[in-house]
Amino acid sequence: MKQNLKDKIENIAKLAQAASRRLAILPLATKNAILEDMATALLNKQAIILKANRKDVLAAKSKGKAFIDRLSLDEARIKQMADSLLDIAKLKDPVGEVMRAWNTANGLSIQKVRVPIGVVAIIYESRPNVTADCIGLCFKSGNCVILRGGSEAISSNLAIFNVLNQVMQKHNLAEGTINLIATTDRQGIDYLLKLNNYVDLVIPRGGEELIKKVVSSSRIPVIKHYKGICHVYVDEDADLNMAENICLNAKLQRPGVCNAMESMLVQRDVAGRFLPGILKKFKDAGVEIRGCAFTQKIAKWAKRATEKDYRTEYSDLILSVKVVDDLDAAIARINEYGSHHSDSIVTDNNNSAAKFLKQVDSACVYQNASTRFTDGGQFGMGAEIGISTDKLHARGPMGLEELTTYKYVVYGCGQVRE
Repeated sequence: MKQNLKDKIENIAKLAQAASRRLAILPLATKNAILEDMATALLNKQAIILKANRKDVLAAKSKGKAFIDRLSLDEARIKQMADSLLDIAKLKDPVGEVMRAWNTANGLSIQKVRVPIGVVAIIYESRPNVTADCIGLCFKSGNCVILRGGSEAISSNLAIFNVLNQVMQKHNLAEGTINLIATTDRQGIDYLLKLNNYVDLVIPRGGEELIKKVVSSSRIPVIKHYKGICHVYVDEDADLNMAENICLNAKLQRPGVCNAMESMLVQRDVAGRFLPGILKKFKDAGVEIRGCAFTQKIAKWAKRATEKDYRTEYSDLILSVKVVDDLDAAIARINEYGSHHSDSIVTDNNNSAAKFLKQVDSACVYQNASTRFTDGGQFGMGAEIGISTDKLHARGPMGLEELTTYKYVVYGCGQVRE
């Protein structure tokens, strides 16, 4: 049985590699037309998708509110998936872009040209909308994709994949252009991660445990982020009404996602004015506060935070709070306790903001805005394949450009090297 699974996954990878050669030269107009057809198909077949999703949600009902939120689909979310595909269709195609061109002294004409990566494997957990987003982005950027979603969303992922694959078949695209490993057997991931002869890049999307497993097992290059420990720092020169709105949004808008605020830092001189109101609002919203001694003086119901709390991605209605002496202390704390994902300063002092934005070593840094904007769609990328906290080859939200590499195209007229 295991051998059959291994052979099946290897065959998927071989087909994807063969299909990638054809997809790389598919005309832009054809790609965009197919993306538009995919969007229409999602809307037309939403009843099938929602029925499959209800099955997954029912099976996961004991896993908590934040988990169910990530897993659940409704008509609005399916429309968002369809709109994302339409947005991707409207984006400029990076494939074939000449990034730089120059002539050498001996008359060679050299171009640095964007090309698809080839075959991208994406291993993800409970969010079924990832299935459509990743297919759309990989397809537009000329990459074949192999998807392996989590067992908790298997029915939803299969339903979405089948709808989109029917569009591929209608347009007579090569088998293997898009692929989904339809098994919950975790051994399948191990087999996939050894196929470096066929797969060019792996992107894990999920919790720290999944990502560490992928990194430790993979023979294929991996782009990842381990955690989303995002901070908002309320500076002494902050507009406190603005700060309150930003912090509430960063934590409450969708607490289960990786760009939600997990730790709120407040400068000591404004803490006495800022914390009482916002902590009450967090409490009323069902947020459990784990704070420092100063925080507990203001909110006696708050739990005392441990070192572990300040290093934890809760993905839930839990927030760590720390009062700090000044901007330097906030920057040092974010660089020490954060995950280099997304961090924000709320301040009207542009000198303080400039220092924060320069010295905080994160993929996305903000002044006077919620960390919840770290998202490919919000950045105008149409959608994202994931958010990278790596420094090579991509960092932050990964859109179409981040799904390409480059090659050098060199034109000569008979030159030989002496």
